Amino acid sequence: MTDVERRLDRMDGIAHLLDEAVELPVVGYRVGIDGIVGFLPVAGDWLTALFSLYLVVEAARLGVGKLTLCRMACNVLVDAVLGSVPLLGDLFDVVWKANVKNVELARRDLQ
Repeated sequence: MTDVERRLDRMDGIAHLLDEAVELPVVGYRVGIDGIVGFLPVAGDWLTALFSLYLVVEAARLGVGKLTLCRMACNVLVDAVLGSVPLLGDLFDVVWKANVKNVELARRDLQ
């Protein structure tokens, strides 16, 4: 396994933890720490945004293009801003899954 593959796997793990770590009983939908911590008004969303930005920084270190990095940063910003809206933002956090999207963007860019 190359260094790039190892780093992408680590990014996958972080994205999974943030967006899909827990399966909701009965409905079978997956949520992550981002959706759970997002219930803390404003602070929760901005705290998880810091972890999301790590994925963007790691993608930059891997050589992902500037346009893709910009899209990734916008995904994090949208997640943090819209996730901060009371109640509706919590639902948005559960559905948006910016981190999984960002790792997919990074993988595509590196291929």
